[in-house]
Amino acid sequence: MCTVSFVFSDGKVIFTHNRDERVARPTAIEPKKYTVNNKNIYFPKDQKAGGTWYAVAESGIVLSLLNGADEKYQIKPTYRKSRGLIVLDLISSNSPIAEWDSIDLSDIESFTVVLFQDKKLYQLRWNEVEKTVLNLDINQGHIWSSSNLYPKEIREHRVALFQDFIASNEILPEKLFQFHRYSKEDDQENGLIINRNDEVKTLSIIQTVIQENKVVLSYHDLQSQEEFTNTITTH
Repeated sequence: MCTVSFVFSDGKVIFTHNRDERVARPTAIEPKKYTVNNKNIYFPKDQKAGGTWYAVAESGIVLSLLNGADEKYQIKPTYRKSRGLIVLDLISSNSPIAEWDSIDLSDIESFTVVLFQDKKLYQLRWNEVEKTVLNLDINQGHIWSSSNLYPKEIREHRVALFQDFIASNEILPEKLFQFHRYSKEDDQENGLIINRNDEVKTLSIIQTVIQENKVVLSYHDLQSQEEFTNTITTH
């Protein structure tokens, strides 16, 4: 997994995340509210490991996970802990960006986290050797693609496609959803929605819209064609 975009426009923060996963993996549970370390967290649950690839805290923090860091890597037979559980460790802490400095990632598979916290945007990466933190400009649009699923040239092409899109369209949540749902839909190998030999597919699209103290979390299950919505009042 996956493809993630971030846009801040007209007072709205808009996160959109496509989940690419093996179809043999158990079907995820739609986003619900869970209490983790005494904090209310909304997330879709991976039934295999119990973690998640996307989480929203009641405080308005958003955390989105992609497999891999900057380049493709060799996957080991086993790891100490699922990355989806690392997501929950981070977002249920008092401050995910502070927790990043101290969290133990030894024997954890490579990943990228996109974190929105306190009106700031961060890219956090672990390449199985070192952690990195990149502070990003929230007034620019950003898109990420999993380094293990998409070669560098494809990732760069997607960035160009996304930048052209936001330069020529009114930035609305429904338009960003359409970008994630229908861009290059004839390319099942490297489009925004993939189907690689019915083995790896884009299984869902999740979108978060934050405006003032209201968060709307929308989840679209592309397999069952079901939609789910959670509305959160931040505090």
